Amino acid sequence: MPRVPGLRGRLKDIPVLGQKRVLLAAPRGYCAGVDRAVIAVEKALEHYGAPVYVRKQIVHNIHVVTELEAKGAIFVDEVDEVPEGAHIVFSAHGVSPAVVNEAADRGLHAIDATCPLVTKVHREAVRFARDDFEILLIGHEGHEEVEGTAGEAPDHVTIVNSPDDVPNIDVRDPDKVVWLSQTTLSVDETMETVRRLRERFPNLADPPSDDICYATQNRQVAIKKVAQDAELVIVVGSANSSNSVRLVEVALEYGAKAAYRVDYASEVKQEWLDGVATVGVTSGASVPEELVHELLEALADAGYGDVSEVKTAEEDLMFSLPKELRRDLAGNREERALGGRTRTAPSA
Repeated sequence: MPRVPGLRGRLKDIPVLGQKRVLLAAPRGYCAGVDRAVIAVEKALEHYGAPVYVRKQIVHNIHVVTELEAKGAIFVDEVDEVPEGAHIVFSAHGVSPAVVNEAADRGLHAIDATCPLVTKVHREAVRFARDDFEILLIGHEGHEEVEGTAGEAPDHVTIVNSPDDVPNIDVRDPDKVVWLSQTTLSVDETMETVRRLRERFPNLADPPSDDICYATQNRQVAIKKVAQDAELVIVVGSANSSNSVRLVEVALEYGAKAAYRVDYASEVKQEWLDGVATVGVTSGASVPEELVHELLEALADAGYGDVSEVKTAEEDLMFSLPKELRRDLAGNREERALGGRTRTAPSA
């Protein structure tokens, strides 16, 4: 794909008080679950050939989706849009059992690219429902991840969008209530929601471990530190990326005078930089690093060539590819070893 034009030649290098600099948050960008999901689509295209269908956006980033479309991926909203017998990939956000069953009924070859950390929440929902708990699922109604988790136990789940929802919640048995959460929420707001829930339901049970994923938490911790010293924070990420939107909110809450989200460097406005000495930069967990590099290049052209990385954690987690894809790729290797031929995807 051609590189997306940045700000070169459009922004002016305006003198400001103090040295112009960029504070670059780390960790940022791709998490293990996103990396796994994107690679799964790429490997599926290589192995099965185009087209490969994907239910919803594989991850919430318009650049990633556009690049995969150029390679032969077709994104659909629902399973019934996919031709019978085709290959379909379920996105990193997960799907409900009803979607899995519908795909099976249509004879689709499904590859489940659900992030393992989302799968963990699904399993928690199943277990607590089996024990007849009422599940208060903290998350954004309508988000794919929330729909998938709620679909595991629809008769036991109540969605809690924010702390303000708590007074309106009714439960069957206040002694058998547990909270779970979407993995990409603001840690602080989620904990405030839990605090209010516990005030109403003192016997509220906790999940066995944190539901908000390590990457979401790490990126929020990093931007909290950056925001203390940045007049402006720019978050690279798409509008439908929950964790990217949360980074903007966290930056403002922790000291940044202004914070904005952009998909591409070309969306940065000159007035954002006027009079600003220190710019904080980060990216959501579904953002490829190349988009951050383009933003840094554009900022350098505008006089912000001094870049310091602010690192708050190391990340080395990796997930294996979906089992369905591993099985087929292993079969391909065996066939090659026996001298067989395999079909390959046409070049994009």
